[in-house]
Amino acid sequence: MEAEIRLRTHDPELDKLRMQIALRAAADAYEEGEVPVGAVIFAGDELVAKAHNQRETLQDPTAHAEILAITQAAAALESWRLEGCTLYVTLEPCAMCAGAIVLARLDRVVFGAWDPKAGACGSVLNVLACERLNHTAEVAGGVMADDCGEILKCFFRERRQGDGKSPVSS
Repeated sequence: MEAEIRLRTHDPELDKLRMQIALRAAADAYEEGEVPVGAVIFAGDELVAKAHNQRETLQDPTAHAEILAITQAAAALESWRLEGCTLYVTLEPCAMCAGAIVLARLDRVVFGAWDPKAGACGSVLNVLACERLNHTAEVAGGVMADDCGEILKCFFRERRQGDGKSPVSS
């Protein structure tokens, strides 16, 4: 019996609209003095989670936007298995978040700005494509990259100019 081949088609305009929601969450983080990264999760057409970084607020190194959104989505869907869901995040996920994405079994990840220092979806590592893990996720990077990168640049520029100290790391 031949294996069935599924061709996935995605609407780039829909990805941009959903990334704009994640950018609004990033703006909320900015206003709170957090590194401005926002994340949303859709189950089909339904928005099931919206979060932003809260490491400073919660004094929790794991309080990244992606982790918080995954927790919200699991609660909303009453399942830790987020199959059929897509995560939209303004910055390429780090290794911790990529690991959580694998464990949650998200189908797809769409991110904005690339992270050449800590990105784990193609920049430094590519956790989501590692076939040795029990799950892989489809990845689309660079969606609204300029807008997603600009909010980060502005935030860190302000931090450097505001107190003369080195900005917090994302």
